[in-house]
Amino acid sequence: MKLPQTYEDRMRAMLGDEDFAAYVASLERPSSHALRVNTLKLDTAEWETLSPFTTMRRVPWIDNGYYYDDTDAPSKHPYYYAGLYYLQEPSAMTPASLLPIEPGDRVLDLCAAPGGKSTELAAKLKGTGLLVANDISATRAKALLKNLELFGAVNALVISEMSDRLAKRLPGFFDKILVDAPCSGEGMFRKQPTIIKNWEQYGTSYYNKLQREILPCAFAMLKPGGMLLYSTCTFSAEEDEETVQFVLSTMPDVELVSVIPAGREADYASYGFDHGHPEWMSEPDPQVVKCARLFPHRLDGEGHFVALFRKKDSDYAPIPLMETAFCKAKEVPSEVKDAVWEINFREGRKVDLSRLRISEGKVYSIPEGMPALQGLRVLRSGWFLGEAKKGRFEPSQAFAMGLYKDEYPNVIDLAPDDEDVLRYLKCETLEVREGMREGNALVCVAGQPLGFARIKGGQFKNRYLPGWRMM
Repeated sequence: MKLPQTYEDRMRAMLGDEDFAAYVASLERPSSHALRVNTLKLDTAEWETLSPFTTMRRVPWIDNGYYYDDTDAPSKHPYYYAGLYYLQEPSAMTPASLLPIEPGDRVLDLCAAPGGKSTELAAKLKGTGLLVANDISATRAKALLKNLELFGAVNALVISEMSDRLAKRLPGFFDKILVDAPCSGEGMFRKQPTIIKNWEQYGTSYYNKLQREILPCAFAMLKPGGMLLYSTCTFSAEEDEETVQFVLSTMPDVELVSVIPAGREADYASYGFDHGHPEWMSEPDPQVVKCARLFPHRLDGEGHFVALFRKKDSDYAPIPLMETAFCKAKEVPSEVKDAVWEINFREGRKVDLSRLRISEGKVYSIPEGMPALQGLRVLRSGWFLGEAKKGRFEPSQAFAMGLYKDEYPNVIDLAPDDEDVLRYLKCETLEVREGMREGNALVCVAGQPLGFARIKGGQFKNRYLPGWRMM
């Protein structure tokens, strides 16, 4: 790998000759492959029993992270289409794992696409509270939406907006915010060498300017007492420690806290985590040792930087927000009510008919605390249940992915090695088997939902979403 000379010179000055040599040597080794188990659908013990991949080992600092061998091809397995895991580089799993989410929180992922961190934030919320996942690129936000629906997130708002517009609409609204900021990407040179050309074109100052525009908007949306995690996949002190210093010097109501959980410092050091480095700054600030750095020559992953902030308590009262509008009870079609009533939701889960919104026949279940959305570019608000069409209800792909097998009254459960699983995922017609009942059926693989089908008159109508089909 040919590194830019100016980059080499800076990294050598930062690391010293011996450590720099180890870093350069690491770039010649293959990148690690890893997946993160979706704990909305199953826990790690269940996954270890279910997993078809024999070469897996744990990512030591991620409770639900596993390395796998690239010969396993997990993206081709039906479990991938059931949303049981997300393929993600191990260091990139770190930011969402270190943001202390609690059930019921209002959480913002400000630079969210393609969804690797949002899906973990959704899992940590356990179907409660509200997750707002935003990306300025409408194209990338579509990939974000798909991944959240695949993971079974039922409490998400997916939008594509500028951070300053959001800050004006949602001041002091969120308990927790993740800003995985656009950056120069130095930590990804091994995994994606094409980033080097981008680095040569833009350098670090271009991205540092963006970071310093985004962060004030993000903090404006944070409640007093709330936590914000800032992360990059770069080594540049300008984008890392000095950006932390920028926050502390311009926002007196914000303090830096240790990103490593209390009592776990020795554990994370043994994993290969480094701390922030005041000596790499133009104006050293000793506080930045509370941050964490990940280097590819010190652990089995790529490069990353993480910092955790807390907004100090104050008497600030957030502006009252009007909730999104709902249907009146008499406006909810009977076929929609019937579809909701037939679900035997697990304890603590429900679809509240008083919190439905119907737009052009599309039916959404809106989580509590959803703000009014007029004027924002919204891709999805809440759980998309399906469409009401001339006296019938057609359940959606997102509805299927948010369910559990034991909640739906009519289930077709297939083994992962059944050829019908691949036929179903390719949107092909299946033969109706003995025991398949008429009506809408939830198609599962090993008890995990894949989508819907409809059995009528001895015919199997495949309702798997065509845009998701296996190629």
